[in-house]
Amino acid sequence: MTTLIIHHDDCLRHDTGPRHPECPQRIEAVLAALKGLAGLEYLPAPLAEPEQLSRVHPPAYQELVYATEPAEGRATLTEEDNVLSPGSVNAALRAAGAICFAIDQVMAGHGENAFCVVRPPGHHAESALAMGFCLFNSVAVGARHAQAVHGLDKVAILDFDVHHGNGTQAIFERDPSVFFVSSHQVPLYPGSGSHEETGRGNILNLPLRPGTGSPEFHDAWANIALPAVRSFQPDLILVSAGFDAHEKDPLGQLELREDDYAWITREIRQLADECCGGRVISILEGGYNLEALGTSARAHVEALATAQTG
Repeated sequence: MTTLIIHHDDCLRHDTGPRHPECPQRIEAVLAALKGLAGLEYLPAPLAEPEQLSRVHPPAYQELVYATEPAEGRATLTEEDNVLSPGSVNAALRAAGAICFAIDQVMAGHGENAFCVVRPPGHHAESALAMGFCLFNSVAVGARHAQAVHGLDKVAILDFDVHHGNGTQAIFERDPSVFFVSSHQVPLYPGSGSHEETGRGNILNLPLRPGTGSPEFHDAWANIALPAVRSFQPDLILVSAGFDAHEKDPLGQLELREDDYAWITREIRQLADECCGGRVISILEGGYNLEALGTSARAHVEALATAQTG
């Protein structure tokens, strides 16, 4: 069995402009870092279908995103950091399509697990609101796809990006069939993610103070988050894999390193082996220091791939 890498060059054509941290070079850095790893199979990401998107995003919002994409130059949606260029819509559709396709492939037994190397990220996008570089909430689209198409009852979404996955939380906070866990820095954009935000018992937030490093991160996941997910007994685990909690990242002040991403990935793989036949689908979220993003993503994927025999 292999670890699938789902990607499409359309994700490079989302041009956010000079000095924007969410840039095409992020994808190039990840792909370059993965070169030489054994046990990987690269597959192209399809465009998300309207039916897949509509399980999360109303048609009126989809039309707003499409209408905002400029024929030339750049335009913004909701926030000035949500920049669209010609090609942005296809990039966002590839990102959402990637996770649905990855789920299909893993459910069919064509891969043990998968990592979607796509952009723009998605976990800040709410059902009808673009936020924080995110247009469509790809991981949410994937969760609904898994339930609707593959009949899965329970899906867990684990998010270790430095920023709280507010959009994912907002989409699922009234739906106990999806369990959402987020570790993130507080205070930091978008300002949500407190312990008190619990949804219907299916939301677990792990706020971390600036300067938090490996011991506190490991403690939060090993002693709080992972046991809670184990109790939930998901049929599938989706991972919002943001690597901006790295100590070198310019947008956060946490102090994680590559070894931490390898550790959490191994822990998630072990949990998936216990609960859901090893089914883990990961999708790229943040990570804005190109060197740290590449090395962290490599550690993540290496742990996905090597956990099959470890």
